[in-house]
Amino acid sequence: MKGIKFRSSVGTVLLTSVIALTGCSFSSGASDESSSEDKVTVDVFQQKVEFKDQFEELVSIYEEENPGVNINVQTVGGGNDYEAALKSTFSADEEPDIFNADGPTAIEEYEEYLADVSDTKAAGAALEGTLSAVQREDKVLGLPFNQEGYGLLYNKKVFEEAGINPDDIQTYEDLEGAVETLESQKEELGIEAPFALAAKEKWVIGSHLANTFLADEFNHDVMEAYEADTVEFTMGDQMKRFLDLQNEYSVQPTLSLDYSQQVEEHFSLGNVAMIQQGNWVYNTIEQMDPEFAENNVGILPIPVEGYEGSVPVGVPNYWVVNKESEDEVVQASKDFLDWMYTSEKGKKFVTEQFKFIPAYEGYEDMKIDDPISQEIYNYASEGNTIGWIFLGAPTSWTEEEMASAMQEYIAGDITWEEVEERASSAWEEARQ
Repeated sequence: MKGIKFRSSVGTVLLTSVIALTGCSFSSGASDESSSEDKVTVDVFQQKVEFKDQFEELVSIYEEENPGVNINVQTVGGGNDYEAALKSTFSADEEPDIFNADGPTAIEEYEEYLADVSDTKAAGAALEGTLSAVQREDKVLGLPFNQEGYGLLYNKKVFEEAGINPDDIQTYEDLEGAVETLESQKEELGIEAPFALAAKEKWVIGSHLANTFLADEFNHDVMEAYEADTVEFTMGDQMKRFLDLQNEYSVQPTLSLDYSQQVEEHFSLGNVAMIQQGNWVYNTIEQMDPEFAENNVGILPIPVEGYEGSVPVGVPNYWVVNKESEDEVVQASKDFLDWMYTSEKGKKFVTEQFKFIPAYEGYEDMKIDDPISQEIYNYASEGNTIGWIFLGAPTSWTEEEMASAMQEYIAGDITWEEVEERASSAWEEARQ
């Protein structure tokens, strides 16, 4: 059993090394008094850098309402490898009490550590379909963060000045025409390029872009992808041309462009007209320019034949509880997650501060706080969605196999046919 918090000096040194190497932040809203032995301490290891500050604020509120609980938060992300850092904590025998698992592959990898959370209020309130990736027989092994969606975020002002009506963009040909119009007017519009493609970020191209054109192959079902022996790229030609379009009409070089540059330097400052991203960027854009975030950002669906007017929507991540922790820590962990998603104060914070699209019942009368999330919620409520199947791919496939091959293709080192061949072979080998 994982002890409450009497740590050896060796373990402390190891964890400190992990923190230093990964650049993660360690935060506790508690005072010295809160570390006294009569308190239950819950260690949370999470990867959502976008809501790090807001999450720590919520933790402080919970600690004030529950003086017998101390919650420590470590955040790893934003260019650091969360999975590697998480594995390091387990190797160092410093495993957290609550951590993140992003789908069925991660659930399988850590299943021996995962507590059944089916007895929580949050599990009972989870929306239909949001628990399918974390259900094993009669157990629920995780609780959804939220729902997220993505597409092409666009600058409404730039589109208007260019004479482009976003409602007219339904097909690839429509998008291509709009991009050519933007390119021809970029000096007058004051933009460097129509796009900023963050091809340095493997998740942008290997997870999100690829998913859009792979979902149909697996009937938009993450578990069908998880159980599949191969991937055939039935929409591979569409995937290639969309990648080509972004890459050709992007700020260059795309292989050096990261998430921060894409969102902060280029899109938020009006340097480009479009970026492939989702509702999770709202807080960042708002910090850069609140007026721009509130009034000037729209979302376009990525054009997929047969799914025009649809956006990918899914659960990006799950909270899981370490059953190897002491019993009182496991219960305190469940209680905190329940409070976050089912209490009135928690729900208000989740929608207004985290700016989440809820994955739970009980939010019907609450306002979705940012316009990007509201648009995605509208697509979802109308059933105009594409599934998130990339979480069912073999471990590391989307980034280490798919994205790496796509990056080599962008660099001109391999053909698109080789991208598909390499990615398919890697999938098949992983499933043998």
